[in-house]
Amino acid sequence: MLKRYRAGTAIVELVQGDITEQDTDAIVNAANRTLLGGGGVDGAIHRAGGPAILEECRKLGGCETGDARITTGGALKARHVIHAVGPVYSGRPRDAELLASAYRRSLEVAVENGLKTVAFPSISTGAYGYPVREAAPIALSAVRDFLLAGAPVPSCASCCSTPRRSALTRRRPGASSVRLKSPENRPRSVTGRNGPGSKDSRDRFPDKSRRAPGR
Repeated sequence: MLKRYRAGTAIVELVQGDITEQDTDAIVNAANRTLLGGGGVDGAIHRAGGPAILEECRKLGGCETGDARITTGGALKARHVIHAVGPVYSGRPRDAELLASAYRRSLEVAVENGLKTVAFPSISTGAYGYPVREAAPIALSAVRDFLLAGAPVPSCASCCSTPRRSALTRRRPGASSVRLKSPENRPRSVTGRNGPGSKDSRDRFPDKSRRAPGR
């Protein structure tokens, strides 16, 4: 665990770990708009969860950027996968709005489905090219604002970062990974690494950057 603080009735933790190994009600997938799988975190989740996830994704008809959809977790430890579509980085103000929306909608979907624990990856910071230093505070702010608004929330949400993103976390408050946990439940540490991946050739969004795996 890299950092821990309270936000409303929840505890926010910054951790490093493997998103596919999280034993939570749901994990969030950094998906593309087709929801048909890809590289990085997206591919790792589909590989670990098996064909049941893709089967349900095909029935959803895709997902707009900044929104989220839910499916089974298949063979994952998590019961569900919440597929969130972050923006391809362009440097425009709209990027931040869409990225925050992806985190917020993921939490809303979790609440709508009565989920208590949720794990996030670092959305859009891989093949989609969003700089971690810009994405991290946006992610934390979106989660914090959701909690402080007084809406019902999951009792735990954790984001797992790569070692590269963890280094940035140690240098600056606001990071690519967070865990939210209710005070009555003791948080557990998370170790490991995110699954490897490459740029998703199926994406409809051309991106020339070659950054760390994941979206």
